Amino acid sequence: MAKSVHLEAGEEPIVVVLRVGHRPGRDKRISTHVGLVARAFGAQGVIFAGEIEETVIKSIQRVVETWGGPFFVKIVRSYREAINQWKEEGGIVVHLTMYGENIVGSNVLERIKRRGRKVMVVVGAEKVPAELYELADFNVAIGNQPHSEVGALAVFLDRFFGGAELLKEYLDAKIRIIPSPRSKIVERIHR
Repeated sequence: MAKSVHLEAGEEPIVVVLRVGHRPGRDKRISTHVGLVARAFGAQGVIFAGEIEETVIKSIQRVVETWGGPFFVKIVRSYREAINQWKEEGGIVVHLTMYGENIVGSNVLERIKRRGRKVMVVVGAEKVPAELYELADFNVAIGNQPHSEVGALAVFLDRFFGGAELLKEYLDAKIRIIPSPRSKIVERIHR
């Protein structure tokens, strides 16, 4: 039986993204964007289930090396094993799907936050195995219209973190953007 881990006041949640259904040769760009959005919107890492091109992994790792971390990239053989291990360690699983409970007009986000501090967000490709709906603790829709898993992930993470992730600074970054209304200002950080 999985143990429940509750979020204490002021305690940061642990969020990872699990990408299921990557199609080699077809989904390199989308899967790379899943990793980039996961990092930029507050997740601690991305897990790819199954076969994936090394170029996807290297692209995300280059961003982490330049723009900072921590952020991990992991490949697992089986999404099922990854989900079961996550649950055994006290985590909950949120599957983003257009068929789930709509994030607007329901209390699903509040219920997710009450359930614990370890959240695995699952995003699929064109079709996901039907068993994902049963393995997930929550099936959440970002609208009930066809859309991109990258867009759904960004909206979910932004709602989950309440926008705070957009101000996150990485201490080991080599470069950072200085916000400006009209210029591109990039600062190189020498440590």
